[in-house]
Amino acid sequence: MKKKIVIAIDGPAASGKSTTAKLLAKKLGYVYIDTGAMYRAFTLKALTENILEQLLVDESLLRQFVETTDVRLTDAQVWLDGCDVTAQIRSNEVSKMVSKISALKAVREKLSAIQKKLGEAKGVVMDGRDIGTAIFPNAELKIYMMASARERAKRRYAELKSKNSALDVSLDALEAEIKQRDEEDMNRSVSPLRKADDAIVLDTSSLTIEEQVERIYELALEKIHS
Repeated sequence: MKKKIVIAIDGPAASGKSTTAKLLAKKLGYVYIDTGAMYRAFTLKALTENILEQLLVDESLLRQFVETTDVRLTDAQVWLDGCDVTAQIRSNEVSKMVSKISALKAVREKLSAIQKKLGEAKGVVMDGRDIGTAIFPNAELKIYMMASARERAKRRYAELKSKNSALDVSLDALEAEIKQRDEEDMNRSVSPLRKADDAIVLDTSSLTIEEQVERIYELALEKIHS
């Protein structure tokens, strides 16, 4: 039987992680786990209930919020408390606030436990900020994807405009948001964004999605057949 491995893909916002990981998993016949979607779902709920700022300072409310929030991933769908929120979690409002929620220890502890459980059987591709450092430090293949803030802003701009051509947002504003997100992700006290010592760096600035997938696919085959 062919050996199965865990592939951990980390990197900053809009570096191409999710799309690449999803296509890579399909090509390998692996399970794709979008950890960012989990944090986005928590963020969406906090915004919808208008309690995000309270969660940052009220430990009791935070514990209750975490205990009563159910997030599940099924194929390409994200479920929040039984509702499909796959589209809603990709809003720019959620993108701007997700770093605040993902920095909360109680949230990370709950979701980290779920993520580790999902990867126990191996044969998974998981992307996020701390997969190779905190969730699966022993993953057989670790990739750290990166690109310039400007390039990532262009990608986010194209994504948002494709969903809403009337969206009033500038490229400069998106670049500033991405830089702020990087700052928050890299300097949070719990599981900050950083490259694992044994991760392979993949600069995606001038690569197509297909090229990104193919490069990681070749690296995965080497690990699988080693």
